[in-house]
Amino acid sequence: MNRKAVELALKKQRLQLQAAAQRVMILQVLESTSPAFGAAEKIRSGLRWAKAHPEWLVGIGVALLVARPRGFFRWARRGFFVWQSLRRLRIAVDNFLPAR
Repeated sequence: MNRKAVELALKKQRLQLQAAAQRVMILQVLESTSPAFGAAEKIRSGLRWAKAHPEWLVGIGVALLVARPRGFFRWARRGFFVWQSLRRLRIAVDNFLPAR
């Protein structure tokens, strides 16, 4: 083999080893973030359940309204504030990001 071919083969091998090391490093970083993604997935599945079973949420709300009206209205006010904030945030993000 000529010298240039040997140099290219060595460079290719070094790049492959470097890429393999980077893949290992990326996997280690991703493993350290998996608890956060697990918590986010639990929240997401809870929201899916709430959308699929609104009757349970209404029942809990009515029970809370009957048992503790002051607490109900306090939580209703907080929920309304969160809902408005998320709506405004979504509008801001939609205006900031280009349409797909």
